Formats: sequence, C-alpha cells, structure tokens
Amino acid sequence: MNYRALGKTDLMVSEIGLGGEWLEKHSTEEVASIIGYCKEKGINILDCWMSEPNVRSNIGRAIKGSREYWIIQGHIGSTWQNGQYVKSRDVKKAEKAFTDLLTRFETDYIDLGMIHFVDEEKEFHEIMNGEFYAYASSLKQKGIIRHIGMSTHNPKVARLAAERKSIEMILFSVNPAFDMLPASEDLNVYFEAETYGQNIGGINPERAELYRICEQNGVGITVMKGYAGGRLFDAKTSPFGVALTPVQCLHYALTRPSVASVLVGVDSKEHVDAAIAYENASENEKDYATTLAGAPYHAYSGQCTYCGHCTPCHSGIDIAMVNKLYDLATMQSDVPDTLRAHYQHLSANGKDCIGCGGCESRCPFGVHVIERMKQAEALFRNT
Repeated sequence: MNYRALGKTDLMVSEIGLGGEWLEKHSTEEVASIIGYCKEKGINILDCWMSEPNVRSNIGRAIKGSREYWIIQGHIGSTWQNGQYVKSRDVKKAEKAFTDLLTRFETDYIDLGMIHFVDEEKEFHEIMNGEFYAYASSLKQKGIIRHIGMSTHNPKVARLAAERKSIEMILFSVNPAFDMLPASEDLNVYFEAETYGQNIGGINPERAELYRICEQNGVGITVMKGYAGGRLFDAKTSPFGVALTPVQCLHYALTRPSVASVLVGVDSKEHVDAAIAYENASENEKDYATTLAGAPYHAYSGQCTYCGHCTPCHSGIDIAMVNKLYDLATMQSDVPDTLRAHYQHLSANGKDCIGCGGCESRCPFGVHVIERMKQAEALFRNT
C-alpha cells in the first residue's frame, strides 16, 4: 500500500481508504472481518458518516485494540432521530450525535472532524459564521478532533472551504463523469442520465479551479463517489457509453491534484481486493484514458488528464507532471514560487524536449505535447 500526505495535516493516509456506508448491512462479526482485512492490506483511513447506532457500535468493536492505527473521519451534523438519519445544523443534536460516535468507537478523539454534507453556498456561510462552526472549533481546541474538514459534492462550496484557512481538508466526490459537470446544489443531478445528454466534454473549469486552489493552499482531498455509485462499471449506465474498471476509476481520482485517498465503499473482502488491486496494477490496467478516448460520448479531446499514457519519454520528462504544473500555474495571475521551484527541480522538464513526437502518437486525447513543453518552459523560466 502506498501512503500520501493529506494536505498540510500531519497525516499519511493510504491511497485506498474505507468508506463505511455499506457496513450497515452487516453483522458484528462480518464488520470485524471486513475491517480486519482492510487493516491487513494496509488501509488506514476510515470514514463513518453514518449515524445509525448499530453500525457505529460494530465499527467501534472492530477497531478496538488498534485505535491508534486508524485515521478516522467522523462527521459533525449526521444525527439519528426517530430511528432514521437526519442531517442537522442544530448544535445540541449534533453534539449528542458526535458524543455518541466517540462512545461507540470507544475513543476520546477523532482525527478528522468533518462538517457534514454542505452542498449549498448559503448554508456554508451560515455554518462558518455561526455557532455550528464555533462548536467544531471548540472540539479542536479541546483536542477531541485533530483537524477540521468538510464534506461536499458541490465544487463551489468545496472552493469556499479550500479558501478558508480554518478548513484543513475536504471530502469531495471525484470521478471522470462528475468532473465534466458544472456545480449544482442538488446531488441527484449527478446521477441522472439526462444530465449528461448535452454536448459536454473535459473537466469543468470550476472543478479544475478547485483542484488548483486545494493544491495551492495545501488542502488535502479524500474522495467519495469514486465509482459514481457503481454506474461507471456498466456501459448501459455509464454516461460515456463504455464501462470502466475499479482500477481505472481509482487511477483517475488519484491523478487529480491534492487527492490523497479514495474512500471505497466495500461490502465484502472481494470488494476490498478489487480496490487494492490498484496498488499492483500495470499501466495498461490503470489506463482509463484509452477507454474514454474511444467512448461514443463525451471524450476529453485535446485535454491532458495526467493519465501518463504519453510515457516513456526519450528525455525522461514526466510529461503528466509538467502539464499538471503548467495547468495549475496558468489558472493564476502570477506563477507561484512553489510551482516554479517544483518545475525547475524536476530531473527533466520542458527544456529537455527533443520534439520526437513519440508522446503525441501515444496520447489518446490528441494533446499537442511538444507545444505544451515549449509553453511550460517559457512560463516557468521567463516569469
């Protein structure tokens, strides 16, 4: 298992994480078996947004004796009322639910205290300027949570969070289908077939800008909905008209700037195996780009997705990294010194391009790589 730094936090998280939602369907013994298997395979980050008491107790029992191993995302505002889940901004109800989470997990702290499910801009401002954020902040001051995060599916809200120094990381939905769509306060539209009926293609600018801001501000991203609820696994439900594999979906998410871990919902050890197969997958198995380029709908024509399909380069250039740095830099009025330093410290960069064109012949999306290398060199050397 590979591990990545989660933004500016002091946490190193496994590239593949455990999303706990599907564990609600399982017995105490089954939950313990699945979580134990995840630990055995090197997964060390666990998200529990669920408020249902039994699943919380079952997870708590499963991690007993290994609490220090697990990096836990626990949600503030996910409550259990009258036998059902309710998202709440009532501080008293949120406090009761969060205390319940601590009790059932038999712990006195949560690593990542997530302000739960904020998809409306108005709600974001109300939270951050009111008693709800004040409550989350008090938890951090007391050491009950180590870092404050926020979960959202809306790139506009995610950007607002990433621009606040008080929000240290975000849980965000990332997959090649969602990335094409403009921001919405209604999560359901991301799953509706008619949403993709328009002539769209490539990463939506708002989402690209979000990744840029997260990278610039050191705000780490953990990923939910990496498989788009499994819709990407079937050509009939995929908006591209072709099926992707779990490994391809994971590779797409893990090549986005600032992404540290993809939290995968698992229902069995087989699901765990399908996800951790990423760690030993070949480049061909990770190659989502060729699949998308040959899809009947919504190809990413002319746009670098950092897939790495252009390698190997005769000059040893990490073309995907150069393109990523270039894209991040051109979204800003001035090139940050950090990006320039990163570019200049690469063992090979745009200046080393010999214009052989091998990369362009391999690029599934028809990116003019030679020209991009020239542009990158001009940008980072002359600013």
